[in-house]
Amino acid sequence: MDRTDAEQELIRLRDAIDRVDEVIVRLLNQRAKYAIEIGEIKAVLDMPIYAPEREKQVLLHVERTSDGPLDPATVRRLFERIIDESRRVERQATNRS
Repeated sequence: MDRTDAEQELIRLRDAIDRVDEVIVRLLNQRAKYAIEIGEIKAVLDMPIYAPEREKQVLLHVERTSDGPLDPATVRRLFERIIDESRRVERQATNRS
């Protein structure tokens, strides 16, 4: 691969990452919408927003789902943040703590 080919490949890969990022953002927003719906249901059922057992299930599931190159601990950290933000939008939407 010469310099020109390498530069072209770099552009192609960066464009591919941009497209993947767009999909990730759409999926994160869809996940947040589901979290809001769950929060509304929990309010009707008088359930707390924070569900530690469910959170453990989700984290275990995503760790097992990852087949690399991200290791399970990395996936877990990413999803811990996603779950934190999901909980935040759930609280915000339902005005609960």
